[in-house]
Amino acid sequence: MKNTLRSPLAAVLCGGAIVGLALGMRHVQGLFMLPMIGTRGWGREAFALAIALQNLVWGLAQPVTGMIADRWGARRVLIGGCLLYALGLYLMAYSVTSVQLALSAGLLIGVALSGTTFSVVYGAISRIVPPVRRSWALGMAGAVGGVGQFAMVPATQQLIGGLGWMAALAVFALVLAFALPLAWPLDDRQQATPERQPQSMGGAIREALSHKGFWLLNLGFFACGFQLAFIAGHFPAFLVDQGFPAQTGVAALAIIALANVAGTYACGQLGGLYRRKYLLAGLYLVRSGAMLAFALLPVSTASVYVFAFVMGLTWLGTVPLTNGLVSQVFGVQYLATLFGFVFVGHQLGGFLGMWLGGAVFDATRSYEAMWLLSVAIGLAAAALHWPIDDRAVARLRAA
Repeated sequence: MKNTLRSPLAAVLCGGAIVGLALGMRHVQGLFMLPMIGTRGWGREAFALAIALQNLVWGLAQPVTGMIADRWGARRVLIGGCLLYALGLYLMAYSVTSVQLALSAGLLIGVALSGTTFSVVYGAISRIVPPVRRSWALGMAGAVGGVGQFAMVPATQQLIGGLGWMAALAVFALVLAFALPLAWPLDDRQQATPERQPQSMGGAIREALSHKGFWLLNLGFFACGFQLAFIAGHFPAFLVDQGFPAQTGVAALAIIALANVAGTYACGQLGGLYRRKYLLAGLYLVRSGAMLAFALLPVSTASVYVFAFVMGLTWLGTVPLTNGLVSQVFGVQYLATLFGFVFVGHQLGGFLGMWLGGAVFDATRSYEAMWLLSVAIGLAAAALHWPIDDRAVARLRAA
């Protein structure tokens, strides 16, 4: 039993489950916006600002939690992240002012996400799983996480409809608290990897910051955060504004999450066969094309579901590819730290995508400008990934 819990497969499955719970709760936050602001009497910008702050805090905290995981092990960080997430959800349910919402949903959950998602989990899996199986492992963990996200959508709908939005948040707080045992197989402290070289953490950070491709990857990841935060946070409300019933938004988020299972696994597999930078450029082109078509064509139930399916296929496929590209160039010894720095760009985009969505709507009563801006940023990201030098750094090539 002990060996089973420490197997690479257990790490992949449990790591994916934690990511699924953490991101699943984030994925359905848009379903809480209208009932919550209706109860509290806020405008959309107040809710959007809190979730935007969450994205920003998540990004800024990610390098720090990554450093802690690289130095003292991912398991401890994951346990602390689950507990903090539970506390943030509970306090979010009882926030009666926009400041309290910003502190609970923004600050606490933002820090919790940095300790329960990609950087920490994927960094641990990359060290536990042999190099030849890493692309599969990252894709599989992402697919398991996608199943968790999908399950959260109907669960949220049922809980809000049956118990109310406050009780739904309290239930999810309990779920995150009881997820602590899932962290046990992700003990990466004693894992030796072929890429491990005598190098300090400071040296690894300086090496990455002096690499042009590292900055291009960071800038490109900005687009992913912008597009995902805008859609996850505002798409359900956008559909209500277009005259669709609330169930259409729920179904769209469910389709995104379900398609993400296949898309993330496929991207992980493809990352082991083709150059990751070209795959990333292609993902951003597909996303931008889908968003442009959706913005320009008449909106119907069919177009909503087709759009959701295409976006789901590209939703989190960028993560195993980006994580794999960082490990390919710089190795895995400080992967959680380095991916954490790349993730800052993603979350800066997430902050702007979420907050601007609310601000633009309150100012214009429309999301049209946000759709077009999302398309332009996605096209820029595709162009930025193309020239990245994806060869291993000289230190690894020499070894």
